[in-house]
Amino acid sequence: MIPEISTIPLRQMASGDYLYLQVYKFVGDKPGKKVYIQSNLHGAEIAGNAVIHQVIEFLKTRNHTDLSGEIWLVPVCNPMGTNERSHNFSSGRYCTYEYKDWNRIFWDYEKEAYDLLTFAKSQISLTPEVIRKNYLSIIQSSFAKTLETINSVSGVPYTEKFRCQLQSLCLDADYLIDLHSSTNQGLDYLYYFRNREDSAKYFLLDFGILLNEYDGNAFDEAFIKPWLALEDYFKQLGREIKFDVEAWTLELGTGMQMKPDSVAKGVRGLRNYLVQKGLLQISEFIQEDNTANKMKFKPRSQVIKYYASAGGMIQARVELGSQVKAGEVIYQILSFNKQGNLPTVIDVFAELDGLVYDVSTNQAVNEGEYVIATI
Repeated sequence: MIPEISTIPLRQMASGDYLYLQVYKFVGDKPGKKVYIQSNLHGAEIAGNAVIHQVIEFLKTRNHTDLSGEIWLVPVCNPMGTNERSHNFSSGRYCTYEYKDWNRIFWDYEKEAYDLLTFAKSQISLTPEVIRKNYLSIIQSSFAKTLETINSVSGVPYTEKFRCQLQSLCLDADYLIDLHSSTNQGLDYLYYFRNREDSAKYFLLDFGILLNEYDGNAFDEAFIKPWLALEDYFKQLGREIKFDVEAWTLELGTGMQMKPDSVAKGVRGLRNYLVQKGLLQISEFIQEDNTANKMKFKPRSQVIKYYASAGGMIQARVELGSQVKAGEVIYQILSFNKQGNLPTVIDVFAELDGLVYDVSTNQAVNEGEYVIATI
């Protein structure tokens, strides 16, 4: 398959130059689901770009008859963030002009849905497929109204235009996959939403973090939150419905790096997910035994982030991927107190048992700065 390539003007800079998005669309011979995959929403989190490249190369070797539905891929989806630098370091987590987190700016229909209960009542006897079509039509109509503001003469801040451009590409997707990495140094895992554990296993990662608390401002949250809300209203009415709508954020390793092992895990997981969800029919593909995958799931409420209790240098920190026990020393702060005293070493102990899944890159910290996270 050769993809259809769409190049979309995104922003004109003061120099007159333009930034663009590029979308690679693979469309199968048979109708089916739409999958939207993007990478590099945060500037320093680049591993997903290599994943998308390898998925494109793989899909190029397949025939249109192997694909049911559509796969849309958008690498380097935030060129503003990707191009930001501070000396040797890539930053790009925040829009420097508006100082907003690039992944906390998105439009969530559920926040403006005036009466979902009434809508659910009107759909109570319909099939999930018909309900999905009707609800999506309402979401799209509401989204179209936001475009009127975007295109107004007075204009809008860039983050609003940017979010509309990305969301316009994925609003009608069935499955959304947002490829991230740790901004610091992290393991490979995913974020997921309730009742999607079976599909989460298709990515073949060691663990997943359940987003049991969310405000809808992140890309994956804004996509799936209206559907989760509608599921809740149907449950109130005595009908259990789980829409075949899924959103995933894969966290692939370390910021500013495309670690080969993390990239390989991302490619392996995406290929398996596409096969298991019925988009790709590949006779020679060895389907992974997802039931044997001992993936562990924990809610994000169990994450403990440790912040420096004093300024200084971090030493003797436990390794990324370590299992720690409550009461164990997990790092020390070498503090030069500047108060006429000798330097001191402060031991920091684990509050609870857990897995060290993320650690800071910089081991020189001011008081209150991030050091380590466990779950």
